[in-house]
Amino acid sequence: MTVSDTITANEFDVIVLGGGPAGVTAALRARELGATVALVERNLLGGTCTNDGCVPTRVLAKAARLMRDTQQFADYGLDAPKPTVSFAHVLERAQQVVYQVHEKKQLKGHLEDLQIATFENVGDARFIDSQRIQLADGHTLTGQKFVLCVGGHARKLDIPGGEHVWSHSDVWKLTTLPASIAIIGSGATGCQFASVFNTFGVRVILLDLAPRILPTEDSSVSELMTSELQERGIEIHIGIKGVNRIEKDGNTLRLFFTANGQEEMREVEAVMASVGWPGNLDSLNLEAAGVATQKSFIEVNDQLRTSVPHIYAAGDVTGRMMLVQTASDQARRAVENALLNQEQIDFNQNIPHGGFTDPEYAGVGLTEEQAQEKAECIVAIVPYADMDRAVIDGNPVGFCKLIVDRSSHLILGAHVVGEQAVEVVQMVTTAMVGRMTVEQVAEIEFAYPTFAAIIGLAARQLARDLQVVPVARPWRSLSRQRIAEWERRKTEQA
Repeated sequence: MTVSDTITANEFDVIVLGGGPAGVTAALRARELGATVALVERNLLGGTCTNDGCVPTRVLAKAARLMRDTQQFADYGLDAPKPTVSFAHVLERAQQVVYQVHEKKQLKGHLEDLQIATFENVGDARFIDSQRIQLADGHTLTGQKFVLCVGGHARKLDIPGGEHVWSHSDVWKLTTLPASIAIIGSGATGCQFASVFNTFGVRVILLDLAPRILPTEDSSVSELMTSELQERGIEIHIGIKGVNRIEKDGNTLRLFFTANGQEEMREVEAVMASVGWPGNLDSLNLEAAGVATQKSFIEVNDQLRTSVPHIYAAGDVTGRMMLVQTASDQARRAVENALLNQEQIDFNQNIPHGGFTDPEYAGVGLTEEQAQEKAECIVAIVPYADMDRAVIDGNPVGFCKLIVDRSSHLILGAHVVGEQAVEVVQMVTTAMVGRMTVEQVAEIEFAYPTFAAIIGLAARQLARDLQVVPVARPWRSLSRQRIAEWERRKTEQA
């Protein structure tokens, strides 16, 4: 049977549910391997990431960055009035960028050119049995293999007055900025929106049950980010015991929460929650296919196989690390395991990630706490203020922390706060994937003056501490062995 015949018959080697980064990657990889493929997306291709997640949120961060840059104009001899924010225009720009990204990718045309049967904006699909799904219009598709990449959604607050709480998706519907907002949840999404709104002049309150903001990041990142956000005027309440209720009075919302053993109240114009991202399971009728779930996610093994041998899952719906790059990698592995009978394991700790807050933060690998539990480690922390580029650009806030195994000299993790942090950490990721020792990283000649060169400073500090670089004994007795960007190993050995 030819590809066209198979598509006409609605029978496919692989059916992929979900048209975000994971789903598109899965469909393309399956087609590369010669399979007949159907891709089903209930809304628009591109998923949350393109349509109301990473892409438009990054536009907000860009606008906020432009606002912050104006604060330095006078320092650099530039005379211009302080800008004001037209939030409606900011959101227009965000939507324009979403359209531009769609236009650039041309996903549907690309998929169809490759003879992938693409069902876009068709509503919810549900399993009839383990081999068949039914679309909202009654159309039935049969598949030999399935890859479920249906993503997730923002968890709602189940409290009195919870109907007044926004998710991040509601921001795109605004026409004006609120004068004040309480953001519940201090993970990546909560902190990014807190930073953006604060820069736009909104009074921001940030709350979390966790004992620190950005609770999955290295503790040094959380500590500095807390300090910086507070310095910028954000009111932070961590370790609260719960959000109790929300009362609406005209345009004012009264948010009641318990902290330090007593109930407190804050009046704001808006409340946004970023308190979890459960999988999109409700409409799939997974019971009919026999697919097991755990809490609000599809249960998979290390090969990304569900409880049904021919059904795999990838991306946010698995409840593992919820990143675009992770979703795409999982999707590729799932398809190859399904079609090539491979047993690739989804276990990659070298995943760079971060947030476009002010300042930025980023990380890869283990936190210092995690690393200390696994091995004897050595740690270097280099402040951004030591970098000439940071002084030149007037952005001295931040640090780079490099964590290295004392025995193997391999890098276990890196954590960065400061200008271009998300870009800087990519360099460490490359070194970790390439299994470079810290002394090898120390030998790299970084361009000057750059922020990425902070990796070289941290690596050279550790190379000295590990005594793989000869230095005189009196030098080791110094309390602060500062390393200059221009120092090279030949000079150190002289």
